[in-house]
Amino acid sequence: MTDLDFRHDVDHPVPGPPNSNLADILERVLDKGIVIAGDIKIDLLDIELLTIRLRLFVASVDTAKKAGIDWWETDPALSSRAARSALQEENRELRTRLEALESGPRDMASADR
Repeated sequence: MTDLDFRHDVDHPVPGPPNSNLADILERVLDKGIVIAGDIKIDLLDIELLTIRLRLFVASVDTAKKAGIDWWETDPALSSRAARSALQEENRELRTRLEALESGPRDMASADR
């Protein structure tokens, strides 16, 4: 038997890393989460012109919530519940200001008499 015949022997496959498909890898990443961080800094003659900080966190919603990240729930552009809440808060503030403006001149007019 030659070396070439031995290498092509099907009865004894060469051990290698376990096969993982994309779904398995994605499941692991979303389950644990992955953080990618980087900074880009542009200087000219020791003068900082621009600094960009990039942070990317890839995870499932449950993993992100465990990490304390839930900005999508409070951003009015992304959540209808947050939009309603922001609108209600704005209405409350406007009503308070309107009441203060309407009651202010009456109090001043009665004080002048």
